[in-house]
Amino acid sequence: MLLRVDSLAATHEVAARLASVARTGDIIVLAGEMGAGKTAFAQGFGTALGVADHITSPTFTLVHSYPFGDRRTLHHADLYRLDTMADVEELALHELAEFGGIVLVEWGDVAAAGLGGHLEVRLEHDDLDDDEPDASDVASGDTSEVVATEGRLIDITPSGTRWAGRWHELTELLAEYRC
Repeated sequence: MLLRVDSLAATHEVAARLASVARTGDIIVLAGEMGAGKTAFAQGFGTALGVADHITSPTFTLVHSYPFGDRRTLHHADLYRLDTMADVEELALHELAEFGGIVLVEWGDVAAAGLGGHLEVRLEHDDLDDDEPDASDVASGDTSEVVATEGRLIDITPSGTRWAGRWHELTELLAEYRC
């Protein structure tokens, strides 16, 4: 399912709608280039679940855990700095999901084959929403007419059968953002 958002608030709203149908045991892979909005997506997702703490990227600590609700936990992992599948396995992401957790995995696409059934959320800058100043504007210092935006394309793809029963509901919740 391909979506288009035009702001950080819309990215958070898509994440919140996805969070509304997520359940413990889910693993959600956040994929995309550096700066594509993976952590921003995680922040919107966590806020919707009721996470009270500010969600930050776990790049150096590898996993941050945030309690929410009644004995549930959002685990936010980052695989960017891991070199091998053995390193990924040591994080025990399946166990985190199984014991009352939902797991968001930034850069998880590099290990998707070992994650079993999951949902992939791929974020990319929206080329049709490119309002960044060009090189000549930057060189001359004239950026007065440029309005920076947070346009993104978000491609959501299920892997395995875990999301089959919720897919229709999710597509309805996100219909206004579909391309």
